Amino acid sequence: MHSPDSSPAPGWLLVPDDADDLVEGVWPRSAHRDADGELHIGGVGAGDLARTYGTPVQVIDETEVRRRAATLRAAFENAAATHGTTARIYYAGKALLNTTIVRWVLDEGLNVDVCTGGELEVALAGGADAGRLGFHGNNKSAAELERAVGAGVGTIIIDSLIEIERLAAIVSRTDASQRVMLRVNSGVHAETHDFLATAHEDQKFGFPLDQAAAAVARIRDIDGLVFVGLHCHIGSQIFGVAGFRESASRVLDLHQQLLEGGEIPQLNLGGGFGIAYTRVDDPTPIAELADGIVSAVAEGCAARGIPMPALSFEPGRAIVGNAGVTLYEIGTTKDVALETTTRRYVSVDGGMSDNARPALYGAQYSARLASRTGTGDPVLVRVVGKHCESGDIVVDHEYLPGDLAPGDLLAVPATGAYCAPLSSNYNHVPRPPIVAVADGVSRVIVRGESIDDLLARDAGIPQ
Repeated sequence: MHSPDSSPAPGWLLVPDDADDLVEGVWPRSAHRDADGELHIGGVGAGDLARTYGTPVQVIDETEVRRRAATLRAAFENAAATHGTTARIYYAGKALLNTTIVRWVLDEGLNVDVCTGGELEVALAGGADAGRLGFHGNNKSAAELERAVGAGVGTIIIDSLIEIERLAAIVSRTDASQRVMLRVNSGVHAETHDFLATAHEDQKFGFPLDQAAAAVARIRDIDGLVFVGLHCHIGSQIFGVAGFRESASRVLDLHQQLLEGGEIPQLNLGGGFGIAYTRVDDPTPIAELADGIVSAVAEGCAARGIPMPALSFEPGRAIVGNAGVTLYEIGTTKDVALETTTRRYVSVDGGMSDNARPALYGAQYSARLASRTGTGDPVLVRVVGKHCESGDIVVDHEYLPGDLAPGDLLAVPATGAYCAPLSSNYNHVPRPPIVAVADGVSRVIVRGESIDDLLARDAGIPQ
């Protein structure tokens, strides 16, 4: 690879020696090219997927999801055992939730974290024992809380004083017993996008540390509510352990203070573990993360002379992100002259309706030709969607083979997390199907929408 002499591309984007390469860690392990250069995922060719399901299509490698779930579970369980405690992994359903994903992660020994009534129903429909669910959310309605208590949800994570009183009324009326945790803000701002950081004080989630003790005292006064621990989540797409270590230290100060009022068996330190979207991303290996975070808690407990609690974590992106690849068909290309070079705009048949993250966060992605081997020198491209928005960008900066043309299939990796959940019908574009692949077999796990589906919601059309 080499850096262009004068280019509008960002400094981290180098001109690749091979514009068809598949960067390890960004793509599922099963991703490879056959002798003709066609991309295969889970043993299924891109062309077969496009012909069978149309494009866009979001492809999820089942084996990759299961492998990453098992790896996370083993890493944190082993790290916890080293320090004489246990660790439990909750899959953060907001990353990608459907009944099939629920079954996969349950099979791998994980629990499931949900944050709305809708996610709760999907988890239950997927066969989850309610006792293996954690229920988040900053504005859980009385109806959602009643459903959760009635279903026997294992833990409800309380986010406000109002929620405490809603739960108090429910358990009093139903004579139920409900385990709860309190979400707190440690004040540690993870090094990430402001919109993704969720532990600094000026935001909607949780209790500031100086208000938590009073909230816990109120919970402990309510018959039917069982306080089991604190919860803290410092952000998303985090590399390294420094933020987790500092956050754990601050939360342990509060944990120690609250021990004066009774036992606190658990501590949940959230998730947010980063993944690779481009070749320059360097996420911390899971075993290193687990060892570093659990060791920080153990050291903090030893320094304070308090017992080590059982730990829990909530990864989502780290399980499904790199298992997902979205296939598009190129519709048009357009060369735009810039001051020092030319940028080729490559328009595909999807866009911000199936991946809103670039528009929301400025998220960076990679792309590769999927239907064949490219030829010609790499050209600087911007992959854009078909929506009536100048910000409808799929991949902001990439180098692709110079001969890419309409009708080619384009693959965007690392789309397994937060793409389908954030999808929309902007410009009345139907949402694409989600297709699972494994061992050379593909199957729909979430059906795609049709124009008829969109029109069916319009009450002005005679039925």
